[in-house]
Amino acid sequence: MRHLRKGKKLGRVSKKRKALLRSLAIALFENGKIKTTLAKAKALRPLAEKLITKAKKHDPVTLRALSAALNRKTAKTLQERWAPVLGKRNGGYTRIVKLNFRREDASPMACIELVTKPKE
Repeated sequence: MRHLRKGKKLGRVSKKRKALLRSLAIALFENGKIKTTLAKAKALRPLAEKLITKAKKHDPVTLRALSAALNRKTAKTLQERWAPVLGKRNGGYTRIVKLNFRREDASPMACIELVTKPKE
């Protein structure tokens, strides 16, 4: 039994699950919006929220911590582009919108996006 265990397994071993969530987070912060399955979107949301909260500090120590969780380029993008825009909010940085079912295997699809857009 999985008493007090947080998060979904997503049918993967832990290393592959962490790699999947990392790549989804990188894609989310690069594009601002991604389309994936509903289960993956729900698993990504807590990770993305924690990374944005950490990025609001805007100092070199947090940049190193973000670089460990993401890659260096995405960490800088998160800290310079998204943190100032989302810094005014106290949580709730992402939105999950349910979409139709996928045609091949009928899995529920969703779009996860950041709630506010940066000024270009």
